[in-house]
Amino acid sequence: MPTKDIYQRSLSYHRFPKPGKLEVVPTKPLADQHDLALAYSPGVAAASTAIANDPSQAAELTARGNLIAVVSNGTAVLGLGDIGALAGKPVMEGKAVLFKKFAGVDVFDIEIDEKDPDKLIEIIASLEPTFGGLNLEDIKAPECFRIEKELSKRLKIPVFHDDQHGTAIIVAAAILNGLKLTGKKIEEVRLVTSGAGAAALACLELLVALGLNTQNIIICDSKGPVTKNRTEQMDEYKARYATSKDVSSLKGALAGADIFLGLSAAKVVTPDMIESMAPTPLVLALANPEPEIMPDLVRSVRPDAIIATGRSDFPNQVNNVLCFPYIFRGALDVGATCINQDMKLACVKAISDLAQAECSDIVRSAYGGEVHSFGTDYIIPKPFDPRLILEVAPVVAKAAMDSGVATRPIQDMPGYIAQLTSFIYKSNMLLRPVFEKAKADVKRVTFAEGEDERILQAVQVLLDEKIVKPILIGRPDVIKARIDKLGLRPDLIHEVEIINPSQDDRFTTYWKTYHSLMERDGISPDVAKMIVRTQTTIIGALTVYLGDSDALVCGAFGRFRVHLDFVKHIFKPQEAYQTPATLGCLLNSKGVLFIADPFVNENPTAQELCDITIMACEHIKRFGLQPKVALVSHSNFGTYPSKSALKLQEACRLLADFAPDLEVEGEMHADAALDEEIRNKIFPNSTLKGSANLLIMPNIESANIAFNLAKSLSGGLSVGPILMGLCKPVHILTSSTTVRGIVNMAAFAAVQAQDHKK
Repeated sequence: MPTKDIYQRSLSYHRFPKPGKLEVVPTKPLADQHDLALAYSPGVAAASTAIANDPSQAAELTARGNLIAVVSNGTAVLGLGDIGALAGKPVMEGKAVLFKKFAGVDVFDIEIDEKDPDKLIEIIASLEPTFGGLNLEDIKAPECFRIEKELSKRLKIPVFHDDQHGTAIIVAAAILNGLKLTGKKIEEVRLVTSGAGAAALACLELLVALGLNTQNIIICDSKGPVTKNRTEQMDEYKARYATSKDVSSLKGALAGADIFLGLSAAKVVTPDMIESMAPTPLVLALANPEPEIMPDLVRSVRPDAIIATGRSDFPNQVNNVLCFPYIFRGALDVGATCINQDMKLACVKAISDLAQAECSDIVRSAYGGEVHSFGTDYIIPKPFDPRLILEVAPVVAKAAMDSGVATRPIQDMPGYIAQLTSFIYKSNMLLRPVFEKAKADVKRVTFAEGEDERILQAVQVLLDEKIVKPILIGRPDVIKARIDKLGLRPDLIHEVEIINPSQDDRFTTYWKTYHSLMERDGISPDVAKMIVRTQTTIIGALTVYLGDSDALVCGAFGRFRVHLDFVKHIFKPQEAYQTPATLGCLLNSKGVLFIADPFVNENPTAQELCDITIMACEHIKRFGLQPKVALVSHSNFGTYPSKSALKLQEACRLLADFAPDLEVEGEMHADAALDEEIRNKIFPNSTLKGSANLLIMPNIESANIAFNLAKSLSGGLSVGPILMGLCKPVHILTSSTTVRGIVNMAAFAAVQAQDHKK
């Protein structure tokens, strides 16, 4: 996109639909006088008194434990220089959005119109009661060094200058992985920098901590190489790396160097300089928006080079967003008093290791299906890799605890990681009891569409997390080719059982079984052979019927109804129920809501609605939830005696007989189902308390419309559909199901299989 075009779009982005990128949203209700009394006077006095008596209570009674300040005086903003505090505000707001988006950290951006370092230190230090951490941003060198050092000494909260340490962490991870690919050792390589500002010096400090020899470093700035006998524009921070070598220019310094680290200005490096470097050089040209040398020029003279820039339109973007949200996440979660060297080094290792891990389905999805495999064009993770929070935050938290700077150590690290996982997968906390139960007794699950790319990605997750033993139906050569294409683990194909529809020893048994089940429905032996050879859902159902598998997941493509008809050929409804049905699940900011039946029964009878309700409640309990049922109608407790309303009334009476312990009420409007106050005004003697979490609809149209409307309007995440009422565990996906959705349904099917065995 042309620079002028992106600038115009950015201005519109910042102006509309409302100015800026941030707003403050309350986390507690303020609906009436009672809420006001709790939030403010007189109730708030209790919280203030508790904190006065024990300051650590601030982390539990206020937002401070998850709130940081992004602080700047606007003296070194991006590539814009000293533009002032006010002009820097859009950048600081942007930083705040990144913290929230990537790690759930709340931010106030603080722009301070003060250039005197001593005054700035005093102003920032006075903010300590408000915040759990301070992210210093875009403050020029060398003042930034002293400001950070003084604040770190005075304050008991993390202070982190991202321009220094964020850049250093990502650069260090990139260099470690680049050296791994080239086979060079960090203790032996020669490194040259162009630039001697805050970022460059912090990079050197961290690389030295990782083993880089200071004798093998040459710093170059606008006045040339930093040497022992140089006096012009020197300070104590540069002096540490002053070389005794006889070099007079950046060109001379680069001859034979293994690593170029550019944090300076555009076009200061020429192709002939790169050509003179050592074999397989690392070229990190990080000036923005134009690097010290463009990647194509590097490639033209050194095709063996590994190249990184600060730009998103080239491979290996060195972007601080890989680090700062997650290092603060880990630090805040243990109440760290600082961000020390141990925490930074832990962060480097985590980011380095993540780049070497297999490509993730959610990363691939975020980047339009692009596969990322560790190599010269992928030495650091992508900014939208959601695994970063899982890899970085826990190791930072552990490093804080191990180094003694954590005031609230995490007692349950697996539980903490599960909590972070729910930040990525909103379904994780709901499914956690299901996953844990599935892992306790791992079952075999057949996947009818074993060649589907989403299925293969899900299977790798299921194997890694030891949730099920997958059985794939498909052609082995196609499965292998797609595993390679997706960048999945090469040995994945050896970790699963594969049923090849065109040649499997069980074919005769399968078609004869199918024929015996269907011969009175017009299915001849030849037709049975043809169907079993071509319909993978039928094959999958037969694996379960004959005991070769414990559960089936099908429907990754094709129509739901077609797959349902296939499985109904093999499996009858459970004895206690008249019909199978489906249960949809929605997760949003207000909690979890189940809706039945959006996919199967067009116009269920009162008895069928009773059956559907009881089946749904059995499934809801698998999530560790207590069902609260509302039979939903356009009638509100008898206000409109239509056929559907009377049907729901009858279903409610049947449920009172068949499931007397169930918390159920109806018929009622949807708002009455979800709001106890509305319900009590109309029907004060309701047996349903609180908000319903299961809505039973009178027919398929209302259920399907409600489910999809709620999903769209709330921005909620859906789980399911869960197929209920068959005599064996079977689930039919929808064509839009995500990889994580497949993982969820496989785990759920496995737990059903456990219960079925009992």
